[in-house]
Amino acid sequence: MLDKLSSSLKETIRKIAKAKRIDKQTVDEFVRDIQRALIQADVKISLVKEISGRIRERSLKEKLVLNPREHVIKVVYEELINIIGRSVEVPLAAQRIMMVGLHGTGKTSSCAKLARYYQKKGLKPAVICADVYRPAAAEQLRQLCEKIGVPFYDGANLPEREKGVMGIVNAGVKEFEKYDVKIIDTAGRHALEKDMIKEIEDIKKAINPEQRFLVLDASIGQQASVQAHAFDDAIGITGIIITKMDGTAKGGGALSAVAETNSGVAFIGTGEKTDDFERFESDGFISRLLGMGDIKALIETAEESLKPEDVDADFLKGKFTLKDLYKQLEAMKKMGPLKKLMEMLPLGGLGLGLDVNLDDTMYQVTEDKLKRYKVMMDSMTEEELTEPKIIDGSRTRRIARGSGTATAEVNELIKYHRMMQKMMKSLTSGRGGGKIPGMKGMKRPTSMSMGKMMKRLK
Repeated sequence: MLDKLSSSLKETIRKIAKAKRIDKQTVDEFVRDIQRALIQADVKISLVKEISGRIRERSLKEKLVLNPREHVIKVVYEELINIIGRSVEVPLAAQRIMMVGLHGTGKTSSCAKLARYYQKKGLKPAVICADVYRPAAAEQLRQLCEKIGVPFYDGANLPEREKGVMGIVNAGVKEFEKYDVKIIDTAGRHALEKDMIKEIEDIKKAINPEQRFLVLDASIGQQASVQAHAFDDAIGITGIIITKMDGTAKGGGALSAVAETNSGVAFIGTGEKTDDFERFESDGFISRLLGMGDIKALIETAEESLKPEDVDADFLKGKFTLKDLYKQLEAMKKMGPLKKLMEMLPLGGLGLGLDVNLDDTMYQVTEDKLKRYKVMMDSMTEEELTEPKIIDGSRTRRIARGSGTATAEVNELIKYHRMMQKMMKSLTSGRGGGKIPGMKGMKRPTSMSMGKMMKRLK
């Protein structure tokens, strides 16, 4: 999600943390790095100039409470939160939710993702398809709902004369009266047309939905504000869902454009799967971009994915065996892709020498390695799993033969266990958040267009 922006900002934070002194020259250099990163993410130039000025002024003139480096990092963090705006509170209670947006934004799949979100929170959601125009819209939504076990309604049982949009919406709300959350997927258009606006106004008037979410494609960048204003004028948007954040460099433009409207971001879509959907919280989002992790989001993911028996709490007492590691690897599989989990942990700050700025290929290699680690552990005795210290050269060779691996791989597993043991001790003792992670840098842009933009900022 916004990988280029994230890697650039992480490199800037690393530079700040390692700077020998903080003076006007070094602050100007940091600010230029941030400007490049924001422009690449499609943030409006006027907004980039504004945040640059505030970072420069606050870094040099504000009274210091922290040391100079920490002060600058704090300023950068706070100002980045300012440009992406507030996050929207989404109540976990009975409600009707109306989804609106143009064609191609991912609105229909977002309906299923939103239903899945409430389902994981323990509520009973249901989905109503009020799109009678797009071929196969109802079938697409039906299939998505069936995969996650959520009831679906498209008015198929209605008399022909009642199969219009309003007939389906009214019948669907009545059909799902006993369900906690009723999500209505409205029809989109290729542009902001009067017919669509009139239709969503009629639906709002008929069912009075508590939430009215606008779905926007992140790739539209700065144009997000135009759509947000138009839909807000029509029905009063209560929150925005930004989709396809994983596949575009313009996500920063969409986020900052939305911040200029009266609406805030409620959710972001981070992939194609039904579970690739997150509550948007500006502070956690910026923390992850800067490589500082998002422990709150990690805890929420764990609560949604794991049962009490999935987590062995023995390591809280200071012991973390290979058996514990095996169980944690099983639990991690349930929580989702490794890359997503590592973004939520400030691993560099644990003093482990870990680089969390890996590309997708490296993450896949890591996941494959974790599978091999499990095979090796299946070849170990109960005593070896409980007391890894007893694993010597002869035992290593036996484990390698039994698992069809090399002794070097077994040694790598033992090393990985020690590293995880160190991390667990840091987390449970509360000593994990001290340092700013060191991250790999990103090549600076060399195109003429970027150079021209930078000149306009001076």
